[in-house]
Amino acid sequence: MPNNQSQNYIGRFAPSPTGPVHFGTLIAAVGSYLQAKKNNGVWLLRIEDVDITRKIEGADVDILNTLEAFGFEWQGDIVYQSERSEYYQQALDQLITQSLVFPCICSRKQLAESNSDVYPGTCRDRKLPEKNQHALRLQAKDISIKFNDTVMGAQSQNIKQQCGDFIIRRRDNLFAYQLAVVVDDALQNITEIVRGADLLDSTARQIYLQQLLHYPTPDYCHLPLAIDATGNKISKSEGAVKIDINNKEKSLISALNFLGQQAPAELVKSNINDIWKWAIDNWDIGQVPKTKSSQI
Repeated sequence: MPNNQSQNYIGRFAPSPTGPVHFGTLIAAVGSYLQAKKNNGVWLLRIEDVDITRKIEGADVDILNTLEAFGFEWQGDIVYQSERSEYYQQALDQLITQSLVFPCICSRKQLAESNSDVYPGTCRDRKLPEKNQHALRLQAKDISIKFNDTVMGAQSQNIKQQCGDFIIRRRDNLFAYQLAVVVDDALQNITEIVRGADLLDSTARQIYLQQLLHYPTPDYCHLPLAIDATGNKISKSEGAVKIDINNKEKSLISALNFLGQQAPAELVKSNINDIWKWAIDNWDIGQVPKTKSSQI
């Protein structure tokens, strides 16, 4: 059984190989890296490719090369979710044993017609095994999950009312992100999860899964998202520009400033190693803006 409470600080960075590193990716990497360094901890690297349908060939290598060019140093072997299905299946079996999982044969069209962001419970009474093509959903209990985010503060979400029964294995038999990330964080003994605020809404579901699987719950720290002038998230899906490794010093300083660290003007003339030294020495999570997004 994973037990991160007795461990020293273990952080992680977990990009998806769906495109190159852009400024938004860099912000998440910098924040998670500096939190680990400031807490004298280790920083692990995980490639979240559980959704192989979105994977772009060679994107993982490009991400690793970019991180190395920027001077990031990770410990241990790089974990690929696509190689860990047996662990996700074990967790799924545990949930099935608890009678918490049901097959859902609803199509996307049917769900869209329900005019609700929360699953209406259409297939809740169905039982396994199911002969029709189906996804597997986890029953959502009518409970509120509360946690205190390191940056965003007190959070609360009712699983049944605000999330509904959510998918843990898709119709194409791929394991859903929510299940995979919970299993991996537990098996890697992650003590604090530092990531973008776009995943803040997923946290209650992940804590709910941790409770059902008897995993410890790590601390959570969500960083503001970088948005453009039109309010769109800087992301691979929006065609964000790849970070220029030939101008990495300026990019790193921009990421530090975005995270509220107020790098001194003369630092721009320094090399990447000196910038990292300043960043590690002066990192203050309390200075990170307590907002879900910020324009660059």
